[in-house]
Amino acid sequence: MDCTVEESEIRRVVEPIPGIRGLHFRLNQRTLRIDGAEDAVTAALAAIRKAGFKPETLTAPTAVGTDAHDHDHTHDHAPGASYARYAAALVFATVAEVISYFAPDTMVWTVLGMVVAAAAIGLAGLETYTKGLNALRHGKLNINALMSVAVTGAFVIGQWPEAAMVMALYSIAELIEARAVDRARNAIKGLVDLAPDDAEILQPDGSWNRMKATEVALNAIARVKPGERVAFDGVVTKGNSSINQASVTGESIPVDKEPGSQVFAGTINENGELEFRVTAASSNSTLARIIHAVEEAQGTRAPTQRIVDHFAAIYTPAVFAMALAVAVLPPLLLDWPWLTAIYKALVLLVIACPCALVISTPVTVVSGLAAAARRGILIKGGTYLEDARLLKAVALDKTGTLTEGKPKLVAFKAWRATDEGQAQRWAKSLAARSDHPVSRSIAAGIEGAAAEVDRFKALLGRGVEGTVDGRAMVLGNHRLIRERNQSDEQLDAELMAHEAQGRTVTLLADDTGVLGLFAVADTIKASSVAAVAQLKQLGVTPAMLTGDNTATAQAVARESGIDDARGGLLPEDKLSAIKAMRERYGPTAMTGDGINDAPALAQADIGFAMGGAGTDTAMEAADVVIMNDNLGRIAETIQLSRRTHAILWQNISLALAIKAVFFVLAVFGSATMWMAVFADMGASLLVVGNGLRLLRRVQPAPVEQTAARLATHEV
Repeated sequence: MDCTVEESEIRRVVEPIPGIRGLHFRLNQRTLRIDGAEDAVTAALAAIRKAGFKPETLTAPTAVGTDAHDHDHTHDHAPGASYARYAAALVFATVAEVISYFAPDTMVWTVLGMVVAAAAIGLAGLETYTKGLNALRHGKLNINALMSVAVTGAFVIGQWPEAAMVMALYSIAELIEARAVDRARNAIKGLVDLAPDDAEILQPDGSWNRMKATEVALNAIARVKPGERVAFDGVVTKGNSSINQASVTGESIPVDKEPGSQVFAGTINENGELEFRVTAASSNSTLARIIHAVEEAQGTRAPTQRIVDHFAAIYTPAVFAMALAVAVLPPLLLDWPWLTAIYKALVLLVIACPCALVISTPVTVVSGLAAAARRGILIKGGTYLEDARLLKAVALDKTGTLTEGKPKLVAFKAWRATDEGQAQRWAKSLAARSDHPVSRSIAAGIEGAAAEVDRFKALLGRGVEGTVDGRAMVLGNHRLIRERNQSDEQLDAELMAHEAQGRTVTLLADDTGVLGLFAVADTIKASSVAAVAQLKQLGVTPAMLTGDNTATAQAVARESGIDDARGGLLPEDKLSAIKAMRERYGPTAMTGDGINDAPALAQADIGFAMGGAGTDTAMEAADVVIMNDNLGRIAETIQLSRRTHAILWQNISLALAIKAVFFVLAVFGSATMWMAVFADMGASLLVVGNGLRLLRRVQPAPVEQTAARLATHEV
């Protein structure tokens, strides 16, 4: 079951059954989930079997999978047996051709040849005939019905050697095509095998035992040794190591881990031994959610695919009617021999198979989705994969998207000839006692040990105070210094210069006056400048929308290369800004963290969530999730979308062009059924192979090339 014709056949027999609440088809996975009462599901399975399919129950009773399709499912279970059977059919078909060509034209040899040809057709085409006859019985025309009529007609008019060879070649080509299509369908399934089935778990008595992953409880302590894969999402409690997490985030460089760091299921521990606390069950890990999201995406049809499906639904009956006209009208109107006209009509039926056309879009879309997932880009459907190419503008949140989202000490200046080292030591001593983010970043940014602080006190909205080395000091904002009457014009000018750069300045002072200035800022990510440049190269306008103050917004925008920056925005203001950008530029995307940016993400044509690894909200809110914090993945998504769209229309054009050429040859030239089979299946293999090109990974990534050029001042 892998095309819309078969889906409609199953819908027709299952939907009328009482108790069926819903049918959820995933043609790319060849599965169907049936929501309904247990007796209704049982009746549905019986109806599906009666319709000529072979359903196999995956889970019961609420999620039933069918795995029957045009390509015999025994290919998946016993490929060796299928190859042997089709090889035998090809041998019999060859023998039939030899008998027809070399044997005397006598009744005995003719009967023997027909028996051998029938054996070839039976070995290769039993499933095709079963489904084809069932489709014809219900007035449906699918590939099996067309092949059944064509092969039977050829056999009846005396072309039994060709009928046998056509069925054998068709079945072998179908098998090869199924293998190629499965490569695209299974491209993401390799992720399932990344997470190990068991793990070492700390027991109550202090020993370590290996347990099945499905039996491990939340908050258990697991251990992963060098070279092993992590079995769960968790937080490191002991040890230091580096982990290759390319399978989840797409990062090519291993990430250092220490106590407090997050680890993800399916990633590889590179060197040191780690112990970590399990934070998610194996069925709910980040890796599991990625796999589920991609499978859901594969189950949705892209716009081009819907167009092709509608076209194929009209195209097949139209060609069948044309073949019938070729078989009947020329003998009546043009005096053609009946056998010649019927043969040409049968050739038309073989050419008419819409396989190449119908299969070209899902294979290409699935390949694109899988290629994105390998790069840490989770696209939630073929619609977004196709539509990303249309984007003309991308709105970027500041904190956590363009910037690190963590304030850092970026500048220090001693005031009034104060000793720099001493001022830093006093500031660190006071800052280390505070929980305020700015104080923490000052303490983290100053090396050396802190001194003892006496009479420490937090000053709400202003800063902190205390006694260090016997001197009463304060560490606070400009407001506190003004209240102490310790501000002057020179200090005000210095502060304004820092604030113009988007920095927050904290001042150290004692009773004599200001001793030092400490500037803290949310630093821009290393990848942001290169990513913004890459978007501009693609003809996409980047803009920044932030709730931070306008001065900070302008400073970050200048540093990252963004011309359009808007600060002081509330969530509803971002919503209005997205609408305005869409009117000005055209299709617009929004990029944020998936939480406070949710209204803007929903309003935008495509919503990108950054840093989705381990963040449930980000995965739910956005259309595209970037599994790490690399802003350059947005440009890669747009490039992949453009490439996918180009390959989609290459495939459609190729399939239709081949059909058109052989239609003309069949009616006015000398096309044979052999040629028709090679044309049809050859076109199918060509479009499948072309679609699979999306799975190739080009190194280095475009944004990384841009970063390298920026570093050498080439951009």
